[in-house]
Amino acid sequence: MKKDRLPKSLYSPTYARFLVELRNTRLDAGLTQIDAAERLGRPQSFVSKCESGERRVDVAEFLAFCQAFEVDPCEVIRKLLKPKAEEKRKSRKPLDSN
Repeated sequence: MKKDRLPKSLYSPTYARFLVELRNTRLDAGLTQIDAAERLGRPQSFVSKCESGERRVDVAEFLAFCQAFEVDPCEVIRKLLKPKAEEKRKSRKPLDSN
């Protein structure tokens, strides 16, 4: 067995984070799965399967999603590249001073 082998990306933590970011990007755009599907010219089930990981999203499809969501794909990638600790820090609510 080769020790340099990469894990299957479909099951990797990075791909899981990608799927969360894909869904969050759609929601931030104020779109439902039906809205996104209409913009993509695909059925709603396509969007659902992509977001759930049942169907793998390739680069061309990722770019189509970004265009449908009217976001810069580079921004989505930048969010994925941020260290997890930095994301957690930013997502925490400030403590009450009372």
